[in-house]
Amino acid sequence: MLTALLKTMRPRQWTKNLVIFAALVFDKQLVDPQAGLRTLAGFVIFCLISGVVYILNDLVDIEADRKHPEKRRRPLASGKLSPTVALTAAIIVLVLALPAGWLLSTDFALIALGYFALNLAYSKWLKHIPLVDVLTIAMGFVLRVAAGVLLIVVERFSPWLYVVITLGALYLGFGKRRAELALLAEQANSHRRVLDGYTIPLLDQFITIVSATTIIAYSLYTFSAPNLPENHAMMLTIPFVLYGIFRYLYLIQVTYQAGAPEEVLLSDRPLQISIVLWGLSVLVIFYLL
Repeated sequence: MLTALLKTMRPRQWTKNLVIFAALVFDKQLVDPQAGLRTLAGFVIFCLISGVVYILNDLVDIEADRKHPEKRRRPLASGKLSPTVALTAAIIVLVLALPAGWLLSTDFALIALGYFALNLAYSKWLKHIPLVDVLTIAMGFVLRVAAGVLLIVVERFSPWLYVVITLGALYLGFGKRRAELALLAEQANSHRRVLDGYTIPLLDQFITIVSATTIIAYSLYTFSAPNLPENHAMMLTIPFVLYGIFRYLYLIQVTYQAGAPEEVLLSDRPLQISIVLWGLSVLVIFYLL
C-alpha cells in the first residue's frame, strides 16, 4: 500500500520542483550553507505538496484514467490503492507541509498555498480549457521560482529568468499536448477532454513560436543580466539550450515520445548530457570566472 501511495505521489515528477534552486544558483549563493538548507527545505515542502496534488488529481480522474492505455495502470485506477487511504494520506501530508512552510517564511507559505490552490483549480476546471491549461502549468513553474526567491536574501537574481522559465514551461506543455494527441489519435478526447480543443498543426505553431522566443529570451539574458561576468562568457551556454530545445522537438515529432517531460528527462541520454553540460558551464562561469 505504501509503495502504491508513493507511486501515486509521482516522485519522478518532483524533478519539476528543482527550479526552486534557480534563485540560489543564479544569485551566486550556492556556497552559502544557510541559504542552501532553506532552499532544500523549500524543495522538500513543494515535493510533498506536489504529491498531494497528484493524489487528488488521480482521485478526480480515476474513471478517465481507467480508459487510458497507460494511466489505467496507476494505483488508484487499477484498484491497488484505496481512494479512502489516498485521501487520508493527502490530508495528513498537507497538514504537515503547509505549517512547515510557514516556519520557513510567511511569504513562502503563501506562495506554497497559492501553488496548491492553483493546482486544485487545474485538476478540477482549468485543465479542461484549451490554452488556459498550458498557461496554468507555466504559472506553476513561476510560483516555484518565486518561492525559491523568497527563501533567501536575493541581490542579483535577474527578472529575465522568470521570462525564460515561463516560456520554457509553455514549450514543454504544448509539446506534451502534441505527444498526447499523436499517441491517442481519435480517442484523445475520451482520455483528456481538453485535447478536443487542439490540433497537431495548431500545436506545431505554438511550439514554433514558444521555442523561438525561449531561445531569444535566454540569449538576451546571457548578455543583459546585471549579475553576469562582463566578458559575456554566459553566452557560451546558448548552444546547450539550443540543443535541448531541438532534441525535445525531435523526440516529439520523430520518436513520438515526450508525452511526459519528466520521463524524457530521466530516460533520454543525449538530453541529459546536454543539461549536465549546461549546468556545469553555468557553475564554472558563475563561481570560477
